[in-house]
Amino acid sequence: MKNYIKKNPALIIALFLGVLLIPNLAFAQITITGMVESVGIVIGNVAVFIVIIFWILTGLLFLSAQGAPEKLTTAKKALFAAIGGTIIVILAKFAAPILWSAITAGA
Repeated sequence: MKNYIKKNPALIIALFLGVLLIPNLAFAQITITGMVESVGIVIGNVAVFIVIIFWILTGLLFLSAQGAPEKLTTAKKALFAAIGGTIIVILAKFAAPILWSAITAGA
């Protein structure tokens, strides 16, 4: 079973989404928009958590570099990646409501 899960990451994603949708099914709130919104909120929260962890790791890389040029280069790359990830998460948070209103306005 372990090898099957390692070879098929789609199974893990399907199980994760299934767990997210179980409360909606239990309370008979079965609407597509509700499910999409709840999955979007969870994904957004997970993305914010990952960005925060990445900023902490970047700070630790700078602290552990202690002036070594190769370690500083690694820390600078991590810093630029953290900045890029933060920008992507912020843009996604703002773009989602705009796209959602554009999609539902046509319906």
